[in-house]
Amino acid sequence: MSVWEYIVDLFVNVRTDWIEWLQGFNLASSLIILLDSLIGIILMLIFVFPIVIIFIWLERRFIAWMQLRPGPNRCGPFGLLQPIADAIKTLIKELIMPAKGDKLVHWLAPVVLFFSGLMLFAVIPIGKGHLGALADLNIGILYIVAIGSLSVTAIFMAGWSSNNKYALLGAMRAVAQLVSYEVPMVLSIVGVVLIVGSLQMSEIVGQQSYPFILVQPLGCFIYFIGAMAELNRSPMDQIEAESELTTGYFTEYSGMKFATFFLGEYISTLAIATIVTTLFLGGWKGPFLPVWFWFVFKVFAVFLVILWMRATLIRVRIDQIMAFSWKFLLPMALINIFITAAEVLIWDKWMSGWESFPWPFIFVNWAIAVVLILLWSKIFFKLGGGRVEVGEVRPGYSQGYGADLQAPVS
Repeated sequence: MSVWEYIVDLFVNVRTDWIEWLQGFNLASSLIILLDSLIGIILMLIFVFPIVIIFIWLERRFIAWMQLRPGPNRCGPFGLLQPIADAIKTLIKELIMPAKGDKLVHWLAPVVLFFSGLMLFAVIPIGKGHLGALADLNIGILYIVAIGSLSVTAIFMAGWSSNNKYALLGAMRAVAQLVSYEVPMVLSIVGVVLIVGSLQMSEIVGQQSYPFILVQPLGCFIYFIGAMAELNRSPMDQIEAESELTTGYFTEYSGMKFATFFLGEYISTLAIATIVTTLFLGGWKGPFLPVWFWFVFKVFAVFLVILWMRATLIRVRIDQIMAFSWKFLLPMALINIFITAAEVLIWDKWMSGWESFPWPFIFVNWAIAVVLILLWSKIFFKLGGGRVEVGEVRPGYSQGYGADLQAPVS
């Protein structure tokens, strides 16, 4: 094998050489699996943490560029050392614990959030074959759905253990918002599962001779918007609403525990970007260049879209967020399932199968997605999802504070 061929699929080749080296010692298979898991975890951390640090720097510089301001530019060239300086500053700050809070749960909450994001990378394939993922489970989609929902538990633990009304309100908002958006997110993945016929992440990437975003634009849109709500990213960051809840569920956190929450959110953002890349953008597939390059390139492209939305859209109200999930995303996710199921039956019965290029459905599905989004937006506003209804002025409330908020609607 040439040096270039080795570099093209670096993750898989390193793991393969490691396993072959262990087998040369005639070790027990269970011990080989354990040691292989250890080297896999190390490689995963080498992949995750540097990219998270770059994400933190890139978010500040990219949004500053979009808002016509310099951003961090003092620590190192182009401010590259700013995330490290912030980390050192955070680590030396005092750890504050509410006097009447639950100390154990208060300590465990950021740990659970951190590892719930980190565990998602176990089934993400960043190379070819079954060694391309740390654990190539045949139920990879179910694993992602199950582990991803642990963040709700961590956030509620943080809010409840803080013994603070603002933290508790933020936690309750989190439970309502995250559970609500979990439903359309899971339904949006069903379209991909119907096309592939498997829940295995490596199989999903293997069958993408074309990126599935071409035939699942509506599913990709629903999953991405739902992920924005799951990540508490603008414009759907009402869980942390500083103007209302003084940062919400982690109001009473400081120092290392606050930094763990901060790091956990960025790790979850990276995880969502890798999932979108795997399900809808062809994963590691790409011409000429190494597979890990294409994977990282697509992940950064998704992250830049997330930053673009944060820099351009204003925060929406909590009632609008909830209505958007149940009255907008959920119906469209159900429609997408029926359309995809019908197309799979048509393609398998009268055409050559989904392994060929389904160009007729690409045009049809994009047209359906555009029409549905435009038409359903009008229906959504008619259902009251985009405005607050204000009633008639009651006697005695025409003067004084709040009178302007209670004026009759013309």
